[in-house]
Amino acid sequence: MTGAQLTSDRGLIESPSGANAGKAPVASRTFGRRWPRLLVRSIGLVYLALLIGLPVGLIFIRTFANGLEPVIKVLQSPDFQHAFWLTITLTAIAVPINTVFGVITAITLVRRRFPGRGLLNAVIDLPFALSPVVIGLSLLLVYGQNGLLGGWLKDMGFQVIFAMPSMVLATVFVSLPFVVREVIPVLREIGTDQEEAAYTLGASPMRTFWRVTLPSIRWGVIYGVVLTTARSLGEFGAVSVVSGRLSGKTETLTLYVEERYSEFDLIGAYTAAVVLALIAVAVLLAMNGLQSARGARAREWVTDLLRIDRRRRSSSTTTDTSNPAATPSEV
Repeated sequence: MTGAQLTSDRGLIESPSGANAGKAPVASRTFGRRWPRLLVRSIGLVYLALLIGLPVGLIFIRTFANGLEPVIKVLQSPDFQHAFWLTITLTAIAVPINTVFGVITAITLVRRRFPGRGLLNAVIDLPFALSPVVIGLSLLLVYGQNGLLGGWLKDMGFQVIFAMPSMVLATVFVSLPFVVREVIPVLREIGTDQEEAAYTLGASPMRTFWRVTLPSIRWGVIYGVVLTTARSLGEFGAVSVVSGRLSGKTETLTLYVEERYSEFDLIGAYTAAVVLALIAVAVLLAMNGLQSARGARAREWVTDLLRIDRRRRSSSTTTDTSNPAATPSEV
């Protein structure tokens, strides 16, 4: 019998040489189902590599192309150290302010109904729509020497523009919405059942917030803090307008990168960029560590230690109350 012949009742196709050809269509159909997913993944990986991986990788390569000595020299320069600590200081001020404001505003928008609620909700997103340069210019018009409040503040001996206060205002403004926008969906998801139960049991609003609301929204707050930190570290436009860009005085790390690059000091610019990237990576690793199983165990361990410490303090307080005349050696 020439050509392909039908095998047993399984219905497989067998070639004249005896090779089983029945599995080939099955493998072909499997690949046909998988190739769209493989294509989408490949496009996504290539896109991320070209957009993020290749540029960031080249910065690291160019930074250490001439060894560690030029990098260490830049790290030890007074201008770099001042720009670094000024950036850290601005971030340390802006992040707590926006965290507190963000949580309060999110609770107000979700749990309360009041006139102007929609307007407040829209104003919070204003930093997303406005260019940072426009934000810096608006601050300059208000707090500048010839601005709305600048002359009065100058007469009071308080300088805002081209000083630390204007840089804090600009950083707070551009990083304002992140905590609010991360906490609002979480508040809507958890509802008000637990809070109402706490009120029914006699808990005060403050106690309900610390014991019920805050633990429920903590991951939204953490995500918002991470985004706020990243935005504060990388702010350039608004700060460049209100700071005056005075080297060694009002120059942040992002301004330092631009200034060094314009002066053709490529090692200095690359080194500052690498430091900013490493800070951002450290923040992301800290966030992932809090989410990991090991982080969860660590949090439970810390919580247990705090609970044991509270019990010891309460027991010692009870002992002191029951034995008021006891000496320290007897206790």
